Amino acid sequence: MTHRILLRAGHVISMDPAIGDLPRGDVLIEDGRITAVQPDISADAEVLDMTGRIVIPGFVDTHRHTWEASIRGVAPDATLDDYFVDILDTFAPLYTPEDVYAANLAGALECLNAGITTLVDWSHINNTPEHPDAAIKALTETGIRAQYAYGSANTSLADYWFESKIAIPGDDVRRIRDTYFASDDGLLTMALATRGPGFCVNDVVTSEWALARELDIPITVHVAMGRLAGRFGMVKQLSELGLLGPDTTYIHCCYLSEDEWRMVADSGGTVSVAPQVETQMGHGWPPVMKAIEHGLRPSLSIDVVTTVPGDMFTQIRAAFGAERARVNADCWQANMPVPSTMLTARQMLEIATGNGAHVAGLEHRTGSLTPGKRADVVALDATALNIAPVHDAASAVTLCADVSNVETVIVDGVIRKRDGKLTADVARARRLVEESRDRLLAAKEAKPTA
Repeated sequence: MTHRILLRAGHVISMDPAIGDLPRGDVLIEDGRITAVQPDISADAEVLDMTGRIVIPGFVDTHRHTWEASIRGVAPDATLDDYFVDILDTFAPLYTPEDVYAANLAGALECLNAGITTLVDWSHINNTPEHPDAAIKALTETGIRAQYAYGSANTSLADYWFESKIAIPGDDVRRIRDTYFASDDGLLTMALATRGPGFCVNDVVTSEWALARELDIPITVHVAMGRLAGRFGMVKQLSELGLLGPDTTYIHCCYLSEDEWRMVADSGGTVSVAPQVETQMGHGWPPVMKAIEHGLRPSLSIDVVTTVPGDMFTQIRAAFGAERARVNADCWQANMPVPSTMLTARQMLEIATGNGAHVAGLEHRTGSLTPGKRADVVALDATALNIAPVHDAASAVTLCADVSNVETVIVDGVIRKRDGKLTADVARARRLVEESRDRLLAAKEAKPTA
C-alpha cells in the first residue's frame, strides 16, 4: 500500500532551478520518493502543516569523524598539531567497538536533529574488525543517509601517521563491502578513507587506491592542511603516482598550489571544506571561493566535534564570514572593488545541500527537492524570533536559523524529527555516549605515561 506524506503550505526552497522557490508550496512524498513540488497539491496523504515554515532539502555533511562524539569538546583550544597528539595518539587507541557504537549513534542523531540528512562518516577508528561493524550498526539504527568511509586503525600516531607502512586491511574492507554494501542502492553506501602521501609511504598509498578501485567505492582523503600536510604537495604526489580521478574527494585543500587546483579540477575530483575547523585550528583559510574559481562545486563538513560545533549553520557562517573577510581585506589592500564572484547567502545554501550531495556521489538521490529524488526534507520554524520576519527565505536559513529552528526532518520518506523532537530513543543514546565518555576518561587516566 502506498504511503504518502503531504507537506502543505510551506515556503519551499527547492534548490532545483526548474522548480525554484515557492512562497507557498506543497511537497508530496510517496513511498520515500518526492513525486510533486507545486503551489497546491490535493492527495490522500498524511498532511504536515508547513505554514510559517521554510522547507529545504536536508543538509549534507561530507566529512565527519563521527566516532569522536564521545569526546565532544575535549580539545576546545587545539591546533591541528595538538589534535594529532591529544586525540589520535591519546583517545583513539582506547576506543572499543562499544565506544564507536555509542559515538556513532549519538553523533548521527545529532546530525538528524540539526537537519543534516546525509553524512560522510570518515571512520579512522578501525582498531579491530569489530569496530567497523559497530559503526555501521549505529548508522543503520538511526536511519540517516550515510556514506561509511572505512579508515585505518589509530592505535599509534607513529605507526599510522608518520610515513606509515601499514595499509588499511584489504580483507576486512572486502568483508565490510560484501556484508553491508553488496548493493550501492541502500540508505548506507561505502567509501575508503585514506591517509594519502606524506602520511603513508607510496606503496601503501598505491595499494589503498587500488583497493578502492577494485571494490568500485569512492576515495576520501585530507590534503594541504596546516603545517603538516601543507608541505607535502599531496595532490602533486598523487598525480605523479597516476592516482588522480573523479572518484576522489579532497578534504580541506587550504594550501593547494595553483597547479594542484588544476589537477583536482581536470581529474574530476571533488572538494570538502570544513571552515570552522580550518579557521580555528590553523589548517588555513577555507578555500570555498578558490574551488569555485577553478570550476569545482565545494561542499561543507563539520570534521571534529572535539573542537567545533556539529551543525551545518555554523559551517555556513564560518565559510561565508571567513571568505568575505579575506576577499574584502585583499581588495582593500589592492585598492580595487570586490569581485562579482563574492559569495552570497543563497550560494551557501546550495553549497550545503546540492553541492554536498554531488561530493558524496548522491546527487541523483538527494540534495534538492526534485520529483524522482528520495525524500530528504527539512522544515525550519520561521515564526521563531531569531528568524521572523522573513524578507529573504534563503538568507533566513543561512544567516538567521540555528538548530533550535529545525522542526521536521525526513530521511528517505521517514519522519526522523517531528514537532521539534527526534523520534529516536534520545535518552538511550545520551546514556550510552556518557558511559563511553566516562570509560574513555578512566582509561586515559590509567594509561601509563612515557
